[in-house]
Amino acid sequence: MQKHFEALEMTAANHVPLSPLSFLNRAAALHGRRTAVVYGKVRRHWAEVVRRARAVSRGLTEMGITKGDTVSVLCPNIPELFELHFAVPLSGAVLNTLNTRLEPETIAYILDHADTRLVIVDRELAPLLSKAFALLGRDIPVVEIADPNAVGGDSLDGLDYSELLIKGEHVGPALPDDEWDAIALNYTSGTSGRPKGVVYHHRGAYLMALGTVAAWQMPSYPVYLSVVPMFHCNGWGHPWVMALQGGTMVFTRVPAADKIMAAIREHGVTHLGAAPIVLQMLAELDNSGTDPFDPAIKVMTAGAPPPPSVLEKTKAMGLDVMQVYGLTETFGHISQCLWQEEWANESPAEQARLQAQQGIGFPMVESVSVIDRDSEEPVPQDGETQGEIAIRGNTVMKGYYKDVAATAEAFDNGYFWSGDAAVVSPNGYMQIRDRLKDVIISGGENISSVEVEAVLYRHPAVQAAAVVAKPDPKWGEVPCAFVELRPGHEADGDEIIAFCREHLAGFKAPKSVVFADLPKTSTGKIQKFQLREKIKAAES
Repeated sequence: MQKHFEALEMTAANHVPLSPLSFLNRAAALHGRRTAVVYGKVRRHWAEVVRRARAVSRGLTEMGITKGDTVSVLCPNIPELFELHFAVPLSGAVLNTLNTRLEPETIAYILDHADTRLVIVDRELAPLLSKAFALLGRDIPVVEIADPNAVGGDSLDGLDYSELLIKGEHVGPALPDDEWDAIALNYTSGTSGRPKGVVYHHRGAYLMALGTVAAWQMPSYPVYLSVVPMFHCNGWGHPWVMALQGGTMVFTRVPAADKIMAAIREHGVTHLGAAPIVLQMLAELDNSGTDPFDPAIKVMTAGAPPPPSVLEKTKAMGLDVMQVYGLTETFGHISQCLWQEEWANESPAEQARLQAQQGIGFPMVESVSVIDRDSEEPVPQDGETQGEIAIRGNTVMKGYYKDVAATAEAFDNGYFWSGDAAVVSPNGYMQIRDRLKDVIISGGENISSVEVEAVLYRHPAVQAAAVVAKPDPKWGEVPCAFVELRPGHEADGDEIIAFCREHLAGFKAPKSVVFADLPKTSTGKIQKFQLREKIKAAES
C-alpha cells in the first residue's frame, strides 16, 4: 500500500519555498495601515515600507544585480537597513551587513572574500569605506544613504539611495525558487583570526522568525526597539519577525543608554534585544525618581552569560530579561532560559543566577545537546560533567563561504559543534562553563573563566572583567584577571584577589590582576585572544 503514498507528489499547491519574504506579502495585505517605522520625525506605515522595499529591489536589478550576487551594506541601524533585509533578497541577491565598527583592513578583507558586487553605505561611514577600498586596491560600485541624522561624512560619488526608489516596484517572483538559496552572508565577529563567512538560507531565516515568536511568546503588533546591530546575525532575525507580527521598529541610530531609555518611555517599547554590556549600561543610568516599567519590557540578551548582578538590577527596573544562546552559525539564538514558576520563591540573587543559564532549545531547533566528544554521548544532568554544545536543525548555516574544510569540521558526525563547554543541570537546562579554549586547567583541575568573571563583576569597583590562562611553572597554568574599573572607583590587585577568595575555592581565584581597558567586539564580547597575546608577550 505504500505505493499509494508515494504517488502523491509535491506541487505548487502543496509545497512553497519557505522565506521571510512571505512576511512582506503578509505585511502588505494585513498590516498596511499600521506604523512600521519610527525614526526621529520619520513615520512609515507598512504599506510604504513594502512599496519602498520592492522599489529598491527593482532598482538593484536595473543596476545589474542578479541572483547570487553579494550586496554589502555599511550602515547603522536605521530604516534603510531594515528595508534592505527584504529588498536585497527580493532581487535574488545575498545581503552582507558589514560591522560598522571594524577597521578598514578587515572590511577590505570581507569585501574581497565575499565577492561583493555593490556596496550600500551610509555617508557618515563613507570615509571608512574609502580607506577599505584603498587597501583593497580597487573600487566597487556604491550606493549612498544620505541620512539627515548622520554626523559628517563624505560622498564617494555613488548613486543616491533615493534614486533606487523611483524605478517602480519589483516585478519578478516574490519568493526564491529554492528555500535553500542563500539569503544572507554574515561574518563571524573575529574574536580570533580572520572572520569566516557564514551563509544563511531562506528556510532558516523563515523558521528563525517563527521560532522567535513562539519562544518569546510575542503578541501581534509589538513595539520593538532596534538595539541589536543588524550586522550581527541580521539583528537576530528580528527585522523579519516585525513584518510577520505587524510590529513597529523604533530606531535611535546611536545605541547610547540615555537614548535607549528615552525611546522606551516615549514610544511605548514592548520588546528589545541587547547584549549584556548594554544591559549593564542601562543598569548604571541614574534612574532615581523613576518608576519601574509596568508592564515589564521584554528583553532578550545574548552574546555572553550576563553577570547575575546585572540581571538583578535590570529586573528591579522593570526589564523582563530572558537569556538566550546562539552563534552566528545558527542564525543567532537557538536556546532560551525559560522562566520556571518555582523560581518565584527564590531570592532575587538566586533568581538572577538561574536566569543566567542558557536553558533549552527553541521550538524550531531539532536538537541542542551537551555531548562528551570522547564517548559521543550526552553528558548526565548533574550540573558538573562538562561537554560541548552541539546543534542540529533547520536554523544551522549552509556552511562557511569558500571554506569546505572548515565546514566539514564544523559539521562532524551530523552536528554543528559550537566550541562552547557546558554542563546540564538536573532540570535539563544548559549552563555554559566556557569556550573550550578558555577553560583553564590548573594542576589538573578545570577552572571556568565564566565562573570567576561572575564573581569579579560583583565587586563594586569592577566595570568589566575577563579571565584567561597564564603559564605557571608549578600548576601549568593559573587564572589571570584583566579588570576595567568603574569611573571614580579604585582597587588594587590584592583587594580583587581577596574578594574572589571569599566567594571561590582558592585554586579558582586569580593569581594576578591586570588593570586595563578591555578590548571588545562591537557586540560587547571581550576579545580574549588579545589578552592572551599580552600575556604571551609579557612572558617572552
